[in-house]
Amino acid sequence: RAGGKAVVIGGGLLGLEAANGLLRQGMEVAVVHVTGSLMNQQLDPPAAELLRASLERRGLRILLNRQTVAIEGEERVRSVHFEGGEIVDADLVVMAAGVRPNVELAKAAGLHCERAIVVDDTLQTYDPRVYAVGECVQHRRATFGLVAPIWDQARVAAAHLAGAGHRRYVQQATATKLKVTGVDLYSAGDIVGGEGSEDLVLRDRRGGIYKRLVVAGNRLTGAVLYGDVADGPWYFDLIQKRTDISSIRDQLLFGRAHSDDVAAQAA
Repeated sequence: RAGGKAVVIGGGLLGLEAANGLLRQGMEVAVVHVTGSLMNQQLDPPAAELLRASLERRGLRILLNRQTVAIEGEERVRSVHFEGGEIVDADLVVMAAGVRPNVELAKAAGLHCERAIVVDDTLQTYDPRVYAVGECVQHRRATFGLVAPIWDQARVAAAHLAGAGHRRYVQQATATKLKVTGVDLYSAGDIVGGEGSEDLVLRDRRGGIYKRLVVAGNRLTGAVLYGDVADGPWYFDLIQKRTDISSIRDQLLFGRAHSDDVAAQAA
C-alpha cells in the first residue's frame, strides 16, 4: 500500500524491477543485496556504482553487503534482520535472491560439486554414469536460472542417453536490459574476461556514460553499457556471430555508425 515499507531481498535484475514497481506505487523501498554491487552477475563494479547512484536518486534505499538472518512478525511481517544486528522495518518483503542449487544429494552420492553439480560438455558428472541438467548444474563455471539453456542441456543429455550421437553443450551468449524507465543499461556475453582478453573502456562522467567491451582474439566476447545503450543489440550480434572485429577494433567503442564509416572507407 502507499506509504508502507517494502524490503526487496536481492539486487539482481528481477529484484530491482520489483523494487521500482513498488516505489512507483508509493511505498518506501529498501533493496538488500548480499554482495557489494548490484546486478553483480551482469555488471562490473563501475557500471553497478552508476546504477546504484541512479536508483538512490529515484528514492530507493540500497543496502549492500547485507546477509539476511531473519524475517520477523506475527500475523504480518514487521522487520528484516541482518548479520551484525541491523534491523529494517517492513510491511512487505519480496524475495528475489535468485537460484541457489541444492547439492546435498549429489555430494552424498560422491559427485564433485562446487557452487553446483559440475558437469562436462556432454552433461556428465564426474561419475560418467550420472548426467545432470538444469538449475542444479555448473558448466564451465556458469550456473543457470533461465529455461532456454536448460532445454539445450536436456537435448544434449537425451541424445547421449538414447545413443543418438555425440553432442556437446555450448553455452549461448545472453543479453540483459533492465526494465526501469530512465535507466539505460545493457549487458551481454562474458563480462568477466580473463587471461588472453583485453578491456576497451570509454567513460564520460559528465554525460553519465560508461562502456566496457571485452575482446579476445579479435572477437568481441562481452559488453557492459550504461547511459548509452543504442549499440547494445549490434554488440550482441557481433558476440553471437563471433565476428572478426580487427578492422574496426579502434572504432568499436564509438558504435556501429562510426565503425561502418571506417569499414566503408577501407573498402
